[in-house]
Amino acid sequence: MLIKQKIRDTAHCLFYNDGIHATGIDRIIKQAGVAKQSFYNHFTSKHSLVMDYLDLRHQQWLDLYTARLTVANTPQERILAVYDAYQDHAEAHYLKGFRGCGLLNAAAEFPADSPERQQVSRYKAQIQQFIEHALLDLIPDRPEFAAILAYEFAFLLEGSISLAGLASRPALIQLAKHSVTQRLEVL
Repeated sequence: MLIKQKIRDTAHCLFYNDGIHATGIDRIIKQAGVAKQSFYNHFTSKHSLVMDYLDLRHQQWLDLYTARLTVANTPQERILAVYDAYQDHAEAHYLKGFRGCGLLNAAAEFPADSPERQQVSRYKAQIQQFIEHALLDLIPDRPEFAAILAYEFAFLLEGSISLAGLASRPALIQLAKHSVTQRLEVL
């Protein structure tokens, strides 16, 4: 396995399971079994590794969403695919169990104006945009309503993933999906 990938895999596992601030560089280096210089040859700082972690977490979700989109033929199905991709992510194997959204967990560890939180915010805005674009296909003559509804659907999504992580019950995401399904049926 490449050294950079060993570092990433180790850090990403530790960040999700134990928290970013609770995971020091020395612990990552020791657990990955690499030399300190090897770490710094691939990552200039812990910050660069954290940003890499945020990028990877989002990309993992995007890959799940893309897979779900292959069978989504309608705007409604594209919206529900967002929830299904969250469900898929929640049901993945985690060393210490499901703890909720890794991006939201990471954001909670940093100040409001930090680059880390800004990155998470951009990723969450992108997910809301996916929902809004599908809503615009569904109700093209009501863009303001589509924007409000997309915000509401994203709010339900993020709330459900937070509660699912808190309770270690990924199935709670399906409650939010059910609510969204009911709203979509009347549009």
